[in-house]
Amino acid sequence: MIVSIIIPAFNETATIAATLRVLQPLREHGHEVIVVDGGSRDGTPRVAAPFADRVLVAPRGRARQMNAGAAVATGAVLWFLHADTLAPADATEQIALARARGYGWGRFDVRLTGRKRLLRVVAWAMNRRSCLSGIATGDQGLFVNRLLFEALGGYPDQPLMEDVELSRRLKRRGRPACLPGPLVTSARRWERDGVWSTIVLMWRLRLAYFCGADARTLQRRYERGESPPRRQNRL
Repeated sequence: MIVSIIIPAFNETATIAATLRVLQPLREHGHEVIVVDGGSRDGTPRVAAPFADRVLVAPRGRARQMNAGAAVATGAVLWFLHADTLAPADATEQIALARARGYGWGRFDVRLTGRKRLLRVVAWAMNRRSCLSGIATGDQGLFVNRLLFEALGGYPDQPLMEDVELSRRLKRRGRPACLPGPLVTSARRWERDGVWSTIVLMWRLRLAYFCGADARTLQRRYERGESPPRRQNRL
């Protein structure tokens, strides 16, 4: 089983080398690493090139970048990983075991960096919510059988909640495997904007999306760090 690890990136020179170094033993075992850059201005493709099998440039947007990587991937399994996330050494073994148990897709538990005790609670809540709801977010390293991904048309072309939308479609084909991981992902947004502020923002954005709000409108508010107004929650 070959796993294609697809990493969308944009201005990630501060983190991507560490992310890719952890994946080098997997490359030695025949798995492939594909970095898809969205037009970085800080030299991200140059930094990534020595550690990846392919470095592509695609129109900016996580969904578009991940779809571009999937289009050239050769593995039977596609694993989408963030550029600021460190994978466990046995990640592909966990994926193989999930496939052997009949799962067509799944995600990993996460652990957030940072010393704040509240971040541990945030990670625990993310993991429990995901297992109970069957919805995976990008931080959790969604993986999916290639043929299933292609049958669903890949990630939807939207600027936000693309992982939530794909999870909703995948759920119709079966529940996700909830793998222990853990993936160690950066808590930089929580630390920069405040833990509680980020929690409230993300929950309100997610609620608005499930109630029918437009992903492009939510993206603008996400970038500004604003919660959507109540009237949007009723869309």
